[in-house]
Amino acid sequence: MFFRWTLLLLFLLLGLHSQPLAGQTGKAAPVREADAVCGQCHEKIFADYLETPMANASGLAMERLYPGAYKQEAAGVEYSVGRDGGKAMLHYKLPTTPPVSGQEQLQYFLGSGHLGLTYLYEKNGYWLESPVAYYERLRGYAMKPGLEPATEMPAALTLNPSCLRCHMSGVQRQVEGTDNLYKQLPFLQVGITCESCHGDAREHVASKGKAAVVNPIKLSPEKRDSTCIVCHLEGDTNVERRGKAGLDFKPGDDIRDYFSYFVYAGATNTKRGVSEIEQFNSSRCKIATGPSMSCMNCHDPHASPAVAERAGFYRAKCLTCHTQEKFATQHFPATPDCTGCHMPKTGSENIAHVAWTDHRIRQRPGETALSLSGLDAPAEQAPELVSILDSEKRPRDVAMAYYGLAVEGIATALPKALQLLTAAVQTNRDDVPLLQALGVISEMKGDNGSAAGYYRAVLQLQPDNMTAGTNLGTLLAKSGDLEAAAAAWTRVFKTNEDVPELGRNLAVVECRLGNKALAEKAMSKLLTYSPGLVEARKTLTAIQSGQHPCVATLAP
Repeated sequence: MFFRWTLLLLFLLLGLHSQPLAGQTGKAAPVREADAVCGQCHEKIFADYLETPMANASGLAMERLYPGAYKQEAAGVEYSVGRDGGKAMLHYKLPTTPPVSGQEQLQYFLGSGHLGLTYLYEKNGYWLESPVAYYERLRGYAMKPGLEPATEMPAALTLNPSCLRCHMSGVQRQVEGTDNLYKQLPFLQVGITCESCHGDAREHVASKGKAAVVNPIKLSPEKRDSTCIVCHLEGDTNVERRGKAGLDFKPGDDIRDYFSYFVYAGATNTKRGVSEIEQFNSSRCKIATGPSMSCMNCHDPHASPAVAERAGFYRAKCLTCHTQEKFATQHFPATPDCTGCHMPKTGSENIAHVAWTDHRIRQRPGETALSLSGLDAPAEQAPELVSILDSEKRPRDVAMAYYGLAVEGIATALPKALQLLTAAVQTNRDDVPLLQALGVISEMKGDNGSAAGYYRAVLQLQPDNMTAGTNLGTLLAKSGDLEAAAAAWTRVFKTNEDVPELGRNLAVVECRLGNKALAEKAMSKLLTYSPGLVEARKTLTAIQSGQHPCVATLAP
């Protein structure tokens, strides 16, 4: 999350009193149960659909459990996944002195499995991901992307809401002011239900089929394609439109009303996962055919061909357009797998151990990618972002897109982000994301006074805003106002206990204020979610033993 950039790691300590939600009960319904009523009339379609990757994009952990073990060499942490007393369990052991071991009950899997999958578990209303994932190409476990070099067990991996939107159904909103706390299950169904593409079907069912449901193929090209785009397009960065949330998208809507998508000008669109839409739109097939061609020309959302039938299935799709005389018999008749040459598997740089189908549908194998626009920017310039899908210029969204680049570490984007954000806020003075972005960018530029002003403006509009409350606390701590910092962080931490940096900062301040009990509670709470943080364990021991005294240093 962007707000975490500005967390101040003070000295070595942590703290806080918390009020977590009770553990959640019940379980999300699999598609076979949630959509059973659809199968009563659409028996064959429903039976076929239950075997598709979409229907199995997530599910109950015990139904897709791959027992196995993995050792992260850099940290020496040993992990194992398996069944224990009828439950799916993750076990871990840390090579500390003394050793630390523990376990978590895995409740759901996320991922269809043809590339890989991960597992989810819950603590006090917070939903977390296993640090190890199963990869099909490895036929075993490895660390989640980016975690392999870690020298200690990773901190709590909070569940990304955007993952839920495309792997689960009936996704619920988090508690206000949090990014990962839920009063109930975060999703009501696992897998992609029929209503995810066909919309609310209650009237359709009640009328025994007389009332129509949304049929994507009958929509305008923009709304038809939006049904696929919502989950199969990320871009190099994307921005939610003002006042819109991706969770509100419904079949029949235009995705452009919810998101603006951007890619780097001239960049290759095959090095990143979830880039099928970009690739497809740059293909000669799509360019020549225009709006009449969609994902559904080749993909049947209701069924997936068996492995032995795939080559023939997709060849038949190609031959519906490539109807030249004798083409089918003369064009590599001994190699019927068109996709093997024209849509080969390629690796993605941002997701290890997986390969994605190249949807550029290249005319000749080995030819270079089709550039969307322009050339790569020189290293000293901010990379140029190109809007895709939307030809309308939206200055607010462009500004937020460059902000996204800046907080992801592209330093050359920072000046442009500040310039564009400053201009955009003039006509959007109550736009919380804009104000928040200006606060972060100002802080990155060293202008703490302006940053604090923007954070306070956000909190006036949204008193429980996690980012503004956290970052304002950091600025207060830097200025020496520890009591105000503790108050700001305490409010945020009550509903964001899974954020270790926040707990660590709060505890530092509480200890410096002489509040030993609060520092101990905060450290203990932190380790509940992130048990592998070695320094946090050492600090807690030092506080409890008095080796590190918590003594108020403020003047009376």
